[in-house]
Amino acid sequence: MFGALLRFHRERSGLSQEALGAKIGFSKSQVAMVERGARPPKGDFVPRADEVLGAQGALLAAGAALRFSHLPAWFRVFAEEEAKASALHWYENHLVPGLLQTAAYARAVFNCHCPPLEDDEIEARVVARMERHTLLKRRPAPVISFVLELITLTRPLGGRAVLKGQLDHVLQVGRHRNVEIQVMPPDRETHAALNGPMILLDTDERRQLAYIEGQNGSYFVDEQPALGDLFARYGILRAQALSPEDSAELIEQVAATL
Repeated sequence: MFGALLRFHRERSGLSQEALGAKIGFSKSQVAMVERGARPPKGDFVPRADEVLGAQGALLAAGAALRFSHLPAWFRVFAEEEAKASALHWYENHLVPGLLQTAAYARAVFNCHCPPLEDDEIEARVVARMERHTLLKRRPAPVISFVLELITLTRPLGGRAVLKGQLDHVLQVGRHRNVEIQVMPPDRETHAALNGPMILLDTDERRQLAYIEGQNGSYFVDEQPALGDLFARYGILRAQALSPEDSAELIEQVAATL
């Protein structure tokens, strides 16, 4: 809404994004991202824009009430459910799940974003991702499990040193009494989750919910029979994966090669 208000006053003044940026000391891309809601206005952006556009305090008032999340809009609803979940079960086949990532690994992941993110946006997203980790130590403790393909633990995002630190962190989290981490052996001839990653939740109200994420967004599954199918699929997947103890041993072996 702040971005829409800024755009309204800019267009009413007959200024392009580039022209407004030049007048207030910010780049065209920064103005565009504020208007899209992709980043918050920083520094003296709001008071200078209010003055230049003759908004008569409208932008100042809106800016004072502005709250900004660096989580993608399509992810925020899930993040709210995740923070309150009584149980979470996650299958991942491309990279280490966000709840297990170190800051260095998360930064490497965001550096791979296409189109590229600005440096400050990357850092803000890293901070937001680290804040989600409170779930791992929350009281009462939620029941948490992960099933990971081996490639998630060998793909050297950020380089060998970053991956080594990431694997050590996975092992550390796996020692929590409420967390179990399993690795899917790559030589299995059957696999219950060939359709891709999934996250399953038991909400704080003990309601089951599934979250599926793809290239261009995500969606919830909360109705039967699709919801039951996903939970059944995950149960079979855990039976097909290595035990938590054997998985930890395998992760230690991978880390020792780095």
